[in-house]
Amino acid sequence: MLSEKSTEIVRATLPVIGGAIGDITPIFYRRMFAAHPELIQDLFNRGNQAQGDQQRALAGAIAVYATMLVDPEQPAPSALLGRIAHKHASLGIVAEQYPIVHEHLFAAIVEVLGEAVTPDVAAAWDEVYWHMAHDLIAAETALYREAGVDAGDVWRDLVVVERRLTSTDTVSFVLAAPDGADLPSFSPGQYVSVQVALPDGARQIRQYSLSWGPQRGQWRIGVRRILAAEATATAASTAASAALPAGEVSNHLYDNVFEGDALHVSLPFGDLALDDSDAPLLLVSAGIGCTPMLGMLDHLATRETDRPVAVVHADRSPARHAHRAELQDLVDRLPGAALHTWYEETGTSAAAAGARTGYVDLSDVDIAPGSTAYLCGPLPFMVAMRDALVARDVPADRIHYETFGPDAWLADSLA
Repeated sequence: MLSEKSTEIVRATLPVIGGAIGDITPIFYRRMFAAHPELIQDLFNRGNQAQGDQQRALAGAIAVYATMLVDPEQPAPSALLGRIAHKHASLGIVAEQYPIVHEHLFAAIVEVLGEAVTPDVAAAWDEVYWHMAHDLIAAETALYREAGVDAGDVWRDLVVVERRLTSTDTVSFVLAAPDGADLPSFSPGQYVSVQVALPDGARQIRQYSLSWGPQRGQWRIGVRRILAAEATATAASTAASAALPAGEVSNHLYDNVFEGDALHVSLPFGDLALDDSDAPLLLVSAGIGCTPMLGMLDHLATRETDRPVAVVHADRSPARHAHRAELQDLVDRLPGAALHTWYEETGTSAAAAGARTGYVDLSDVDIAPGSTAYLCGPLPFMVAMRDALVARDVPADRIHYETFGPDAWLADSLA
């Protein structure tokens, strides 16, 4: 807990600092990357930096965390910190890196707010930062301990033993240990980080969900190629974002990685993890967001469970639906499962198989009482699905999600 003095100062200054945090975080990153250029080259997602996604996510996380500390009506920050800790662990973040962030974040606060940052204000917000940092370090230490590794020692060199085209723009890679030993187990729904060396010398990292269950001893990920026209439609219109290739890591993997190649891959992490109860399930995905759902379904099918499972998937067309036949097969293997699909463009065969045209409408999907929902897909899609589920009386604490990128949703939803 914050000291009483710091609590009062943070509560009083939160509107000012919270209102300015969107100006502070870009300056913070600029300062930190100038002092440590290796961080933007080899650790941070430079695409998210260019588009401003990471800055917005950090700003929201700091403001929400501070609010939680000083407002007893707010929920505990465990969900916020847990998600960040899993992402940090998948990158191999260690405690020694937190002072670097502290130095440049507080320099940015002073640069933006100037004389408003009195010694007392600085001390109070310093306490907020280290409170958050120590909580994250403790959570990350626990994750490393659970994985059986030293802090930060999460990277392994694996071999691609199979590459398969699963849609017109998606491939899957099956990864194995070079010596053939079983890879570590994981919770269905989790992801791994993959680091690749790009032509300009950067070693960029991205996360990919595991699309098989943990029982196979090998890992499988799905990689969707990002077309330039597609990225242009969604990217921020800045010179920095335009200077970066669209989907640079995914496209590099799609274009250059084949059977026999080595990949630098982290251990599995992620707080989207299938529970092993008998409660009904609702799995909702769009596009490449199907991958963690496939991992969950593969695990359930292996266990021969009779849990009620409603599976909802949206895609642009049957041709772009990755693992389409596999998804149907997994659902068919589960006696309590039903599949509902929507396509923006429905082909004749897909329509005959019961797929619908347009956007997902949960109003006519049978959601069993007591269902736990798992969501994965583009952020606007998940927000719409969350709102539809809440309208159908699914409690918010039974709705879990995974985002491919900085988590702006949690900060917004808790603010």
